[in-house]
Amino acid sequence: MSLTADQTIEALRAVGEPTRLRVLSLLAGEELSVMELSRILDQSQPRVSRHLKLMADAGLIERFPDGARVFYRLSSDPLARRLVDTVLDLLDAAAHEADDRRLEDVRRDRGAAASAYFERVAPQWDRIRSLYVCETAVEAAITRAAGDGPFERVVDLGTGSGRMLTLLGKSAKMSVGLDLSQNMLNIARANVTRAGLDRVELRHGDIFATRLPEHSADLVMVHQVLHYLADPAAAVAEAARLVMPGGRLLIVDFAPHQLEHLREEHQHRRLGFSDPEMRGWLSGAGLKPGAPITLPPDTDGLTVSIWTAQRPAAAKAKVA
Repeated sequence: MSLTADQTIEALRAVGEPTRLRVLSLLAGEELSVMELSRILDQSQPRVSRHLKLMADAGLIERFPDGARVFYRLSSDPLARRLVDTVLDLLDAAAHEADDRRLEDVRRDRGAAASAYFERVAPQWDRIRSLYVCETAVEAAITRAAGDGPFERVVDLGTGSGRMLTLLGKSAKMSVGLDLSQNMLNIARANVTRAGLDRVELRHGDIFATRLPEHSADLVMVHQVLHYLADPAAAVAEAARLVMPGGRLLIVDFAPHQLEHLREEHQHRRLGFSDPEMRGWLSGAGLKPGAPITLPPDTDGLTVSIWTAQRPAAAKAKVA
């Protein structure tokens, strides 16, 4: 397939303006909100929104509301991405160095706020995590979705207090938990020791760049982590990279909701994820998604979703 002449002209017109080229360059790094783009570009939100609308109408970027906020990312359409990548390849990288520095400032401020939050709440983390859902029911569903094992290697990304390791670790020959918060890791170490698990390795690590070997785990967990992240799709891709043939990725997070106060009070960046969005990320990462599991709360609160996906087993060599 290819773009028609009219589509190509419309797309080129949409990017043919300095601010819009700056926006495309920024979105090539991660999804951003209108407020963040306005800060980086040093332009008013209405002005930035007009530029975004033109490029969204041309199919170059995607707009997705998330509660009261609106985020943008580059189009997932292969033809549109090919055009955008070509345009960005032709640009002088040095031309947008100031934007890149301001983007780093936004990331730094965002990361500092999140780190301060996690260090502050680490001692009460399990209690806070259970404010909105019945954790017993969630953990029972997680255990069923993960399967009985035994597992060669379990990897828990964003392990927090280590609860997933203590829940599933007894079925694993070896487990690894990664987290960026040293305070959380200290609590996880205490919890793992208390549970009598001696085949667990806890590391200070980044979910976007785990530095773990490809296809090295038969069960990878991402439990209540994605809603804190600026680029959840990239985290899903990195988690999927670790899954060995025949292995499974298990993601636990919230379904879409409207509780805006969680952004400021608990540093949530995304207000949940839809099944189609998650299915697209999992399929794009080379995994075969399973049927999602939905766990609504007993009273008003957050619905928990559990998404599973499997890497197809390697085909057996034919015997001559």
